Amino acid sequence: MFSLDWIYYAISWILLAWHAAWDAIGVPDGAVLGTNWAWILAIIFLVVTVRVILFPVFVKQIKSQRAMQALQPQVKALQEKHKGDRETLQKEMMELYRKEKANPLMGCLPMFLQIPVFLGLFHVLRRLDPAKVNKTLYGWTVEQFESASAAKLFTAPIAGKFGSTADELARLGANGTTVKVMAGILVLVMMGTTYLTSRQMILKTGWAEDPQQRMIQRLMLYGIPLSLLVSGAIFPIGVIIYWVTNNLFTLGQQQWVLRKYPPPPSMTAKAGTAGRSTAQPAKTVGLLGRKKPEPVPPKPAAPKVAGPKPGAKPVNPKKGGPAKRRG
Repeated sequence: MFSLDWIYYAISWILLAWHAAWDAIGVPDGAVLGTNWAWILAIIFLVVTVRVILFPVFVKQIKSQRAMQALQPQVKALQEKHKGDRETLQKEMMELYRKEKANPLMGCLPMFLQIPVFLGLFHVLRRLDPAKVNKTLYGWTVEQFESASAAKLFTAPIAGKFGSTADELARLGANGTTVKVMAGILVLVMMGTTYLTSRQMILKTGWAEDPQQRMIQRLMLYGIPLSLLVSGAIFPIGVIIYWVTNNLFTLGQQQWVLRKYPPPPSMTAKAGTAGRSTAQPAKTVGLLGRKKPEPVPPKPAAPKVAGPKPGAKPVNPKKGGPAKRRG
């Protein structure tokens, strides 16, 4: 059977290394304002460590989303061409993605790669129970285990959760109301920051034309934050701290990357500009779509008729008239 112990050892090693680093520079390990800051900072910098490792993957995610966005006009054309033939449409789209080296799944890859870290931290913090017999599992010493199991955030143990039973709270020496209030606030912050990270990306890149991609975007924007309202009850407070920190890190990282790699101009705007450069200029259109009348050129002025010279007989303007008799 596949074992996840290597993940638990890796997470434990990073946590313990950061805790030792903060302890070495003088961050108090004892409770200040009801908080053991060395352990809280160890969790926060676990996020920093993971995100630095995954940063190249995150940049590839942004570039892949740009490529997918540039392909949207071609995807839309395929959808119109193969309307009603889903199987052929999927084959054509996969061929298009392969040809243009675009991967629709790359957008979710950083999140998928962080799932093992989240599960590893979840498992490690769940075993911070003073009643455990084996306190040296995954490379912990007894002293480190007891220090972490007593660590708190504003008097709420980092191993406690909103759904902790009375027996679990008693073993942790925690107040049930305090744990529920702190966990509840953190769950709401976790939901809000999760929503904002998805919203930030969608506002910058726009909604996808492909129905499947649009469905994934809606799931990321609404589905995952709402699911946290239920699942957050079983997350230890330390795990929620990790999630909130990860979301805040994502917001800052996305803002930086989106400035460095701004979204390209819309393909529609490009097409419109290209069409106007080669086509004849369109006639001006007035209100309600009516064409404005073209200006009528002025009639040429009638040439002036010169008057008779002095001493000359006047010319009769009437043509064909009878000649005047002489008296």
